[in-house]
Amino acid sequence: MRTVTGRTDRVVVVGAGLSGLAAALHLAGRGRDVTVVERGAHPGGRVGREDIGGYRIDTGPTVLTMPDIMDDAFAAVGDSLAARLPLERIDPAYEARFADGSAVVVHTDAAAMATEVERFAGREQADGYLRLREWLTKLYLTEFDGFIGANFDSPLSLVTPQLARLAALGGFRGWERMVRRYITDERLLRVFTFQALYAGVPPQSALAAYAVIAYMDTVAGVYFPQGGVRALPDAMAASAADAGVEFIYNATVSELEFSGSRVTGVRTADGGRVPADAVVLTTELPDTYRLVRRTPRRPLKLRAAPSAVVAHVGCEAVGEAAGHHTILFGDAWHQTFRDIIDDGRTMRDPSLLVTRPTASDPSLAPAGRDLLYVLAPAPNTDVGVVDWDTAGPGYVEQMLDDVRKRAPGVGEDAEVLHVVTPADWGRQGMAAGSPFALAHTFSQTGPFRPANTVRGVDNVVLAGSSTVPGVGVPTAILSGRLAADRITGVHASQPTSEVNRS
Repeated sequence: MRTVTGRTDRVVVVGAGLSGLAAALHLAGRGRDVTVVERGAHPGGRVGREDIGGYRIDTGPTVLTMPDIMDDAFAAVGDSLAARLPLERIDPAYEARFADGSAVVVHTDAAAMATEVERFAGREQADGYLRLREWLTKLYLTEFDGFIGANFDSPLSLVTPQLARLAALGGFRGWERMVRRYITDERLLRVFTFQALYAGVPPQSALAAYAVIAYMDTVAGVYFPQGGVRALPDAMAASAADAGVEFIYNATVSELEFSGSRVTGVRTADGGRVPADAVVLTTELPDTYRLVRRTPRRPLKLRAAPSAVVAHVGCEAVGEAAGHHTILFGDAWHQTFRDIIDDGRTMRDPSLLVTRPTASDPSLAPAGRDLLYVLAPAPNTDVGVVDWDTAGPGYVEQMLDDVRKRAPGVGEDAEVLHVVTPADWGRQGMAAGSPFALAHTFSQTGPFRPANTVRGVDNVVLAGSSTVPGVGVPTAILSGRLAADRITGVHASQPTSEVNRS
């Protein structure tokens, strides 16, 4: 593995998102003097926040999985996730509701889920679920060291014994095709493949290797912290600060100062300068390439993942009408992907994710009220034909009408608190207006994804969703550790998949 040569005593991390915070923790734990420069007023990056009328809103991810990966970042400085931020396991992880009126709850306990699948679809499907669970677990354990948690210097880095094992498990076949080997009920099939939306690829064409996302939430479990997801970056920043990391907030990085092929300092728009022996950039890819003054040439144009419309809604308390996470599947599931990926239009038969964080922490809303996060997958602005500034309000009302029809008792007396559309994500600097960064196509996977090193720049390393290993909370945190490894070399106590068993 290539590492930064020369002195690396002082490291500047640009961006206090999850990847930047993880990099700072790992680097501080390895004896580096670390400064984090963040353009916002608080840590979090894509884990955004808004406080409106007594509601405490998470504007970014709402699903937390793989707490052991989070704990590894805290452990780098001798701290622990449990000490900083106890997490509540959500059970059931989801409820999935279908257009035919049926519903299945998703338990992460094997016996409980097998019982639920048998009730929902019969004994044969329950037996298939247990075999699927075993396959997903093997897939994850095979991938972690050599694929998810690894740096790549070239495609040849993939040629390892793990690659052969991954291929033998079907990791380079189609995701949906592999899941069909175990379960055939079309409704259940969606429960174990809808996660392809996070990877930005239809389940029919996504690599089965990415079924590890289904492992993360249907096997390893879904979690939630008191105070909302924003509590995670707050806890990481507090741990880093206690370990000696300096944070500079409300400072936008405007320029990197070069001496030959090395960066010697980071300049901010307000005239500040932070000296640097090495830099970790977690900026959006267009900003990254502008700062390093290079744009790597690729044979294929980078393809962004689909985007989303997210409506944050205050409503009358829903009681037992919905749990923490509810997925409302439309009937035309395959058409959904054609709509948003190929045709660049809104879904004609929407599938929606409805999260009610107040199911786990009622303090996030005023007394007698609930807070809903309603997400509709949408085309990114590269392929989209929607004028969101004009169509957005009407589309949000349609989303809420769909929720009320398909989840009776949810969304009554609704007040729309905050909306983010693809156009809004774009105004925040996200490429193609997508919060899910680059799609995980084959040509944007593993060593074919934009690397976390930049040819011609000796001491800059990248982290975040657009580089390895990819999109998602666990992977963003891993990207920070991979960036630290590029600067210091792999740390001797670094965890492997053997300790990431669930």
